[in-house]
Amino acid sequence: MEPLLEFVPECITTLRLIVRSARASDAQAVNTAVVESMDALRPYMPWAQTEPSLAQSEGECRRMQARVLLREDLPMLIFERDEDGHEAEFIGGTGLHRIDWTVRRFEVGYWCRSSRVGQGFVSEAVEAVTRCAFEQMQARRVEVRMDDGNERSWRVAERAGFTLEGVLRSQSLTPTGEPRDTRIYAKTQL
Repeated sequence: MEPLLEFVPECITTLRLIVRSARASDAQAVNTAVVESMDALRPYMPWAQTEPSLAQSEGECRRMQARVLLREDLPMLIFERDEDGHEAEFIGGTGLHRIDWTVRRFEVGYWCRSSRVGQGFVSEAVEAVTRCAFEQMQARRVEVRMDDGNERSWRVAERAGFTLEGVLRSQSLTPTGEPRDTRIYAKTQL
């Protein structure tokens, strides 16, 4: 199947969230959240090693948009829903990454701005994106991978119903170049 012809939802809504593809106009919200959250993101996210300028954030939003159109990566932004069901505060990012369209395997990624951590938004977004992968994109396997030391992240995977399949020792490097153990969680289509 031609990946460019694959159905990919542009927006997913939940009780409290709107999860959608990025737009260039999201740059200010993304930049503010990333800058606010640098200390929490830096140990785990290679893209969060230096504080981005507003122009860099706009460029990244445009790259995210392009990767979705090409079906190479499916990054999405998480917004809180207001009482009327409209977008409110930007909360963080999620999406489906490291896609193998032949196998129909996806990896969920996520991050949350520091001021909104601990409110269950990321777990809700991960559950919604995972459900979409299985129900609308016919996924056979959805994975979550994270640094073994990132307990907050593996708790999100566990709350979202993923099963720990193992820990790969010295599987990759941290952003500072140190060996990293990687936890792999997964859900599979029955």
